[in-house]
Amino acid sequence: MLIKASQTKGYSVEATDGPIGTVSDLLFDDDTWTTRWLVVETGNWLFNRQVLLPASTLGHPDIDALSFPVRLTRAQVKNSPDVDTHLPVSRQLEQNIYDYYGFSPYWGTAEYIAGYGYWGGMVFAPPTPASSARQDEILQMQRQAEDAHLRSIDVLKGYHIHATDGEIGHLADVLLDDTDWSLRWLVVDTSNWWQGKQVLISPRSTDSIMWSERMMYLQIDRDRVKGSPDYNPDLPVDAELDADLARHYGPQQQAA
Repeated sequence: MLIKASQTKGYSVEATDGPIGTVSDLLFDDDTWTTRWLVVETGNWLFNRQVLLPASTLGHPDIDALSFPVRLTRAQVKNSPDVDTHLPVSRQLEQNIYDYYGFSPYWGTAEYIAGYGYWGGMVFAPPTPASSARQDEILQMQRQAEDAHLRSIDVLKGYHIHATDGEIGHLADVLLDDTDWSLRWLVVDTSNWWQGKQVLISPRSTDSIMWSERMMYLQIDRDRVKGSPDYNPDLPVDAELDADLARHYGPQQQAA
């Protein structure tokens, strides 16, 4: 199912044993266009503390109840590492949180550390010495690498969008695929360029992003945008429209 990122803001977040707080933002990886973290305001429960929850812990959102289930307990969230969401999220901080929950990070190859564990009882078998050594090796390599390219979906909204032959409008929203939490489509308000229509553009069509200037540059021209399948923002994107859009924007939509 595809859902608008803007609609998730304010959703309640429900642990397996009770509420945690509300969604304030989503952080995505600008290399893969995939959501990595849910930013949660815990309110009075944890004295207005913000926490980061791995996207891999999310269940399917309940649209009617406006809530996200997460496969964690309140105690796990309460004792998770402190974060300052006003600062960039470093790869080291991500590693610390994954280590705390006992999960393998998304840049690894297994769902859990050493591939052990299960969701139901949140019980994890200890890794073997060999797997521990491998995890230490991976961690060391990541510490030496640059920080992850994590960006705020909330901040991204409003960026000016430029085709190869001119500006087309600004980013109004993002459609998320709740099967893998990828950013499936960019919702672009064409403003004064094309009678104020909204169009859907594949994030794979992005050529570059100037974060300091709040601009996104595409590798497609205006005619390609005008030729895209019609989008009605008041209706959900069904499988047929999604497939038509994927064909229109071509192979780059399927890029990893």
